[in-house]
Amino acid sequence: MFAFIIRRIIQAVVVMLVISFIGFTIKSQVGDPIRGLMGVSVKEVEREALRDKLGLNDPFLIQYKNFLKDAVRGDFGTSYFFKKPATEVILDKAPATLELVIASAVLIIILSIPLGTYCAIRPKSILSRCIMGLSIVGVSIPVFLTAIMLIFLFSVNMNILPSYGRGDTVEIFGGLWSTGFLTWDGIKHLILPVISLSSIMLPLFIRLIRAEMMEVLQTEYIKFAWAKGLSRKKIWFKHAFKNTLLPVITVGGVQLGIMIAYTILTETVFQWQGMGFMFLEAVERSDTALLVAYLMFVGVLFVVVNTLVDIIYGIINPKVRISGTK
Repeated sequence: MFAFIIRRIIQAVVVMLVISFIGFTIKSQVGDPIRGLMGVSVKEVEREALRDKLGLNDPFLIQYKNFLKDAVRGDFGTSYFFKKPATEVILDKAPATLELVIASAVLIIILSIPLGTYCAIRPKSILSRCIMGLSIVGVSIPVFLTAIMLIFLFSVNMNILPSYGRGDTVEIFGGLWSTGFLTWDGIKHLILPVISLSSIMLPLFIRLIRAEMMEVLQTEYIKFAWAKGLSRKKIWFKHAFKNTLLPVITVGGVQLGIMIAYTILTETVFQWQGMGFMFLEAVERSDTALLVAYLMFVGVLFVVVNTLVDIIYGIINPKVRISGTK
């Protein structure tokens, strides 16, 4: 296991280097940050002076080298718009996005496991067919369209849930984290964004669990368990469901990272002041320091999640852990 963890750390470092290089390469294509800072009426001489001061006229490799030195210390530059370190801006916006993703992931887990398992055990029942039919609809409808429909239904027509913002939040951990989980107003503001964000992933997980469990139920060892006279619940949940989790965990880890990308659309519709909403504002303002910091932060989340998934996968299936150490 130790050799496996070391190998995963090395892979993570390589992935982060690739992400940093790509992010630093494309930032020059976003626009001219000097124009956003100084406007269009400022003289070109003053523009060039500011470019020299910010190091924007240095050769690409020199800029990238300086960027890596600062990135190791957690310094991704200063946001041109917010006038403060980009890392600080990211950390201010991260709680909103992470809480949205966590709440959506919990909702997906709570609903997909029982629904997917039921559809595998009772594939021909009317309820299973309804669930699978609705899952097709859920996959087909874009996230932003789901969000708009929910706002129209629950906020405009019924007026029972708020349509934008985070609501009341509480500072915890000495002011390092602002959470809406601890206030009723914050929870009400979470409901519609969470349903919207989970709407695209929930049908996928239901169908994945159903397909994997139906495949497992046809294996020889399950047939042998039936022949031994074991109870249905023991066969379904102890033998079949445990082996169904292996591919689900692998796909789930990747999808959890992808869900962070979907928050851009969800946060935009609901005016949710998280990293996704901040990212679009940074693109409009050509705030390149903030763009690169966002890409690096999301890259770290991807790497951490995938590493944890691999470790959990090895715990559930010891054969994977053993084969990975050879």
